[in-house]
Amino acid sequence: MKYKNKFIILLVVVLLLTGCTTTLKTEDKKVVKNPETGQSLTANILCKPTNEETIKAYEENGVDLAALPKCTEFSVTSGGYEGLWTSLFVKPLAFIILFIMKFVKSAGFALILTSIALRLILYPVTKKTAMQSELIKKAKPDLDRLEKKYKDKTDQDSLMRKSQEMTMIYKKYNINPISGCLYSFIQLPLFIAFLEAINRVPALFEETFLTLQLGTTPSVGLFTNGNFSYVILIVLVGITTYFSFNLNKTTAQTQDDPMKNMTNIMTGMIVVMGIFMPAALCIYWITTNAFTIAQNLIVKRSKEVC
Repeated sequence: MKYKNKFIILLVVVLLLTGCTTTLKTEDKKVVKNPETGQSLTANILCKPTNEETIKAYEENGVDLAALPKCTEFSVTSGGYEGLWTSLFVKPLAFIILFIMKFVKSAGFALILTSIALRLILYPVTKKTAMQSELIKKAKPDLDRLEKKYKDKTDQDSLMRKSQEMTMIYKKYNINPISGCLYSFIQLPLFIAFLEAINRVPALFEETFLTLQLGTTPSVGLFTNGNFSYVILIVLVGITTYFSFNLNKTTAQTQDDPMKNMTNIMTGMIVVMGIFMPAALCIYWITTNAFTIAQNLIVKRSKEVC
């Protein structure tokens, strides 16, 4: 847990020092939106938009589009060095998505394929998290007995003995809590990088996929534009998140564990967040959740978990 906290702090520092997406605003500080889609526009885009209304909005607010490359010609070095985060994470990810998009001719499919490709590359690492989940489930009876044994015992000696016995159980079942945190270490920066790439690449946020305008949030798409496809999107976010969390638990839930409802709480929070995230990011989230579910089902049936 100590290393996890250090990693999160380091990531936040990198983001703060290297710059992120900035919202396009008028001189009187009002957020500029595309009149057709209702989406808020990003000031520091990486390549030129093609939508006439979007182009007009940028030009009226002083953005020099002539200095930007076409999205079809975008490369990792376009625009020069823009800070550690953008240059090492956002631009390479944007380039990969745009490269795949040249072949599949669809921003939505390009996002899905990029998400799957990254998860396949990271599979040896994330598999360890899935393995830990299964090992913890095997250890649950012993952990339940330990919890019952030390129920209502709050003195220092009892807590120390409980901790020692829990360590022995973890050793017995070859459980490594640090390995269980790997998924979180990887998921957070990838999530932020995808959000940055989507917001800063017009070829992504201008496109539509299965009637979904990729740069528009479900809240705008449903309540402003009246497109009920966004309801299906949010439902899929909720369902895949719930099963992904349930299959990927890396802490044992004992009988009296007050945290056993955390999965429901976290799922609810992600659904609420999804309502205000770009549709493209929701598609990424659904895809990576689906991969996680498939990965955990494969591991569950694997003979490697003894």
